[in-house]
Amino acid sequence: MASRAPRVRSDSVYYPAMDTLLRDLAVLVTGASGGIGRATADGFAREGCRLALHAHTGLDAMRAWAEQSPSRAGAFCGRADLRHSDQTEALIEGAVAALGRLDVCVINAGIWPPEAAALHELAPERIETVLTTNLLSAMWTARAFLRALARTGPRADGRGVSICLVGSTAGRFGEAGHTPYAVSKAGMYGLMRSLKNEIVTLDRYGRVNLVEPGWTATPMAADALATPGHIEQALATVPTRQLARAEDIAASILYLSSPALARHVSGEVITVSGGMEGRRLWTDDDIDPEAVRQRLRS
Repeated sequence: MASRAPRVRSDSVYYPAMDTLLRDLAVLVTGASGGIGRATADGFAREGCRLALHAHTGLDAMRAWAEQSPSRAGAFCGRADLRHSDQTEALIEGAVAALGRLDVCVINAGIWPPEAAALHELAPERIETVLTTNLLSAMWTARAFLRALARTGPRADGRGVSICLVGSTAGRFGEAGHTPYAVSKAGMYGLMRSLKNEIVTLDRYGRVNLVEPGWTATPMAADALATPGHIEQALATVPTRQLARAEDIAASILYLSSPALARHVSGEVITVSGGMEGRRLWTDDDIDPEAVRQRLRS
């Protein structure tokens, strides 16, 4: 168990720094080669966790990034196409062999095809690719993690294991032109709410939750956000009129994964979208795209 946290000062009052109890936990992050996955991996590393990082196509770059920091160096780095259960199982087995066990599983890997098209215009292959990459791969990852837990057993210190799924506000509100993506993310609700009742048969303190980002400035969304008029459209229903950063999503993932901060939180959704809702709040004239970009850089 981690030692007592130091005290920090706020004005003239001293408060104890919050101990997340994440230190030394073994954490798997899928899709860790960039964006939300990379920010999440970095956050866990700063908490003193031992890392297992997954990439599909960017393994070499991810491994080089991991070696840039002492807190990330030594991370297990593995490549797998998570659409295939055998490759997913092999990834988990490699991570367990390297770290001894897995305590936290962040299921983040996924795709968002930027080209918008109505469902009746889509080729079957694109529909199948999005659904298998985003939803079926999440199920294979959760399955492999739980199978590993069944072999290793729960932690002796009672900190409990955690699964955190990364969904999308598209799964709540829908997204015209991206129906397969919205369906794949909506499926995360059923997966999370079923697994929260199954995980406790393997670890009585096990928890499963979901983080639901809105529009986030990541490499996957870069081309869409660079399109003239797209930021205004994306933020029209967002009260804060700001895009999320990958670190904003990572912070919520760390919170839900913490045995201290979220000890009694399971089967819940945290939406990180600046208050997005299903009605238009702003006109294009109310949103300054350059000011949005400047805030992201600050």
